Amino acid sequence: MEYILETMGLTKIYGQKAAVNDVSLHIPEGVIYGLIGRNGAGKTTIMRMISGLATPTKGSYSLFGKTGYAMGKELKNVGVLIESPGLYPRFSAYDNLKIKCLGMGINPKGYVEQLLETVGLENVDRKKGAGSFSLGMRQRLGIGLALVGDPKMLVLDEPINGLDPQGIVEVRQTLVRLRDERKISIMISSHILDELSRVADCYGIINDGTLLDEFSADELHKRSGQFILIRTDDNEAAVRALSALKVEKITKEADGTLRVDEQLDNTPAMAKAIVDAGVALRELSLNTISLEDYYLGVTKGGEHNG
Repeated sequence: MEYILETMGLTKIYGQKAAVNDVSLHIPEGVIYGLIGRNGAGKTTIMRMISGLATPTKGSYSLFGKTGYAMGKELKNVGVLIESPGLYPRFSAYDNLKIKCLGMGINPKGYVEQLLETVGLENVDRKKGAGSFSLGMRQRLGIGLALVGDPKMLVLDEPINGLDPQGIVEVRQTLVRLRDERKISIMISSHILDELSRVADCYGIINDGTLLDEFSADELHKRSGQFILIRTDDNEAAVRALSALKVEKITKEADGTLRVDEQLDNTPAMAKAIVDAGVALRELSLNTISLEDYYLGVTKGGEHNG
């Protein structure tokens, strides 16, 4: 698989402490990649390194298939929003974007207007200073600033942190639109795991500077979401009994239980089929595991507040 970003043993040491330790990430093109971890886990340090804002102590990374000097030239294709966006509070959204465009030598007709529309700020009064914006509006303007120069990838550190529900929805819609309409790859860190699960295509879990797991949304669905858990004394006979109900999405877990990922509203019929087949049914239950539950399980119950 081709990756738009790949890190190889990325490490950052401050003094005697490894803020990031031997991390190898893989981000495919055209996805939203969610980086999960509590405060101090190393998320921001990783983002700063891949954005060219910090130098790795060890390890390396590639952008768009390029490494070394050639990769350095590709950093212009990475838009970055780490921590709070740097805005001119007395200037309007239009003027903030215009200033950055001029600084980068970008001045085509209608370019700023297009950016405003992309982040949903096209109808904001041009006399209204960014300092009076809601936090959600400031975050969307920050994303707009990161989009100046038409990057192929965005790196966004906690873009929905502190937002009210409406602001979260607005930023979420913006990110999905950028992925789907402009085919921009997005790396986003967030501690709001339920919200992250609504937009992300892939995930990485980092804890104490170490990458613990990396998986796609499809893989997460197999590991989480809703499913039926079945315990019997004869799994093979139970599977045959369920096949008569056209239940086919059955997985045998490592602990010997059966996991069923379909016909979730048909548990009475499943129980009856297994019992009628003469199989001892020890447990049949409907289970729900969220991204948060999965994260806590991987990190062994560690807090996830950032």
